[in-house]
Amino acid sequence: RLVFHTQLAHGSPTGRIEGFTNVKELYAKIAEVFGISPTEILFCTLNTHKVDMQKLLGGQIGLEDFIFAHVRGETKEVEVTKTEDALGLTITDNGAGYSFIKRIKEGSIINRIQTVCVGDSIEAINDHTIVGCRHYEVARMLRELPRAQPFTLRLVQPKKAFDMIGQRTRSSKSPSEGRVASGKETLRLRAQGLATLEEGPSPFEEEAARRVDDLLESYMGIRDSELASTMVEAAKGSPGAAQLARGLDSVLGEFAFPQEFVAEVWAAVCHPREGQE
Repeated sequence: RLVFHTQLAHGSPTGRIEGFTNVKELYAKIAEVFGISPTEILFCTLNTHKVDMQKLLGGQIGLEDFIFAHVRGETKEVEVTKTEDALGLTITDNGAGYSFIKRIKEGSIINRIQTVCVGDSIEAINDHTIVGCRHYEVARMLRELPRAQPFTLRLVQPKKAFDMIGQRTRSSKSPSEGRVASGKETLRLRAQGLATLEEGPSPFEEEAARRVDDLLESYMGIRDSELASTMVEAAKGSPGAAQLARGLDSVLGEFAFPQEFVAEVWAAVCHPREGQE
């Protein structure tokens, strides 16, 4: 049985957790150690207590990684007027029902609202709760809001302690994003099915997943390292974009990926030089 060490990001004794096979079970184990509800946990980072989106726990945990759990802090409401189509948000989720802000684009509508920060969980849009929605659903709701009509976001920020909050805006284009920083073997967490102990991804797989994650952001306004890795695996086994599209529809049909997006994913994985500018 694999044993991992964990702390609450705002400060706590060190706990030990084991025996989890997916993200929800991981949160339940952490909550049990610290005597809190699993719904208090917004997201986890690896090897840092700061709100660092480049160290976000994704689909893999290195065997020597230290897990920091960021829990609910203050709730705040902000009114936003959509003066242009894009708000400038990139959304991701924690795999257990909470969507949160992973990146804020400089110069965007949201960037001009100083109370909105990277790491804030989006709890409601216009009093309509979005807890339990996936990140792509939340991104779609925000895109479909009409221009020039004010709307309200209810946000929950991670509990703060000392210097936990890093830079307000941070680039998420690092090749190491969503990847563990320790040894060769990693625990691969899956949305469906049991976790598996695997060799760490190869440099090619890491780079391909980064390119696919960039495509997810540009097409859908989300970042999801686990989803990107899953799509890389599917593309590697597909002889062409049409076959990849059918394969993705069978397992990820709820995303409704555009055909041109699937073609770019296949090119980015199977012909990276042709797929890059």
